[in-house]
Amino acid sequence: MKFFEYGMGNHSRILSEGSGSKAHDQSRKMRLDEFDYPLDSRLIAQSPCERRDRARMMIVDRDRSSIEDDFFYNLAENLKAGDVLVVNDTKVIPAKLTGRKLTGGNIEILLLSKREGRCWEVLLKPGRRARIGLDIFFEDGSQAKILERLSDRKWILEFRVEKDFEDFLDRCGTAPLPPYIKRSRIQAASRQDLDRYQTVYAKVPGSVAAPTAGLHFTEDMMAALKSGAIEIVPVTLHVGYGTFLPIEAEFVEEHRMEEEFFEISKEAAEAINRASRVIAVGTTSTRVVETASDDSGRVEPRCGFTGLYIYPGYRFKRVGGLVTNFHLPKSSLFLLVCAFAGRELIRSAYRRAAEEKYRFYSYGDCMLIL
Repeated sequence: MKFFEYGMGNHSRILSEGSGSKAHDQSRKMRLDEFDYPLDSRLIAQSPCERRDRARMMIVDRDRSSIEDDFFYNLAENLKAGDVLVVNDTKVIPAKLTGRKLTGGNIEILLLSKREGRCWEVLLKPGRRARIGLDIFFEDGSQAKILERLSDRKWILEFRVEKDFEDFLDRCGTAPLPPYIKRSRIQAASRQDLDRYQTVYAKVPGSVAAPTAGLHFTEDMMAALKSGAIEIVPVTLHVGYGTFLPIEAEFVEEHRMEEEFFEISKEAAEAINRASRVIAVGTTSTRVVETASDDSGRVEPRCGFTGLYIYPGYRFKRVGGLVTNFHLPKSSLFLLVCAFAGRELIRSAYRRAAEEKYRFYSYGDCMLIL
């Protein structure tokens, strides 16, 4: 397992906010509260569907403003020859660790990005009493020391492990589940989430959150799609901790996305450019394709960092369809979906999903927007 090292190498740095960032003048700013919606907490999925492809799938047709109910295993019936499915092949690392201070108190660690040597940028919980020089101990005898404070949230840890760091994570790390998925300490030790909070096509280690729209695919289903003239094209975007953070700005336009590493190969760009229609699997794949597209919709192979922020008013350049889960209210993911399908149509879809008891969020059901 090889981890992507943020801030290292010769990757070009790409900062893009997209055309949507300038689509509204100062007198017409959108309040974030306009993108809230009510949800019964019992609809938040706490575990994955027993079979990945048995998740429910809501089909939203933008041209007809129609909403239908289906299942994910019928995805191919709603696609056409010449369509290209763009998937994010990032792999979630077991980035959540629990250590112990010398005083005996526990401290939770979320790995964010690798630095030089065995140093990592991390989040600590609780972080209030953390201090430079603090030693942290793990059950297998490994240790870590706080070297530097970067901000109120971020720190630099140096790990001291006897064997490979990847082996240490396999022994001590757990899946970095979103905070709305609750696990007891016994459940947290289970490896089920490490398997299910991962797409079957995950390949490139580097994410601390899963591209959840892809969790519904099975290997058999992907093989069937390919045999039906549906091309599946991988791109990479390493999902960072920003996906867990709420938007704190009062107005939509004032939010700034955390930068995330992405890569789109020459082969992927060529496949996307010859597609009759591009169906992005997830908001992360959407952001990769849109970042790499010029104003005419032509995609170029690129590698770097993107801060592309898509919200209503953004003009999509290449993505023509979207597979996505049901997202948290007032989140950047929900804003992207509203930008793609229109706020009122998405409001209607979410109301119907709640009424029909769809499962929400990372382990929940999905929608196909065409």
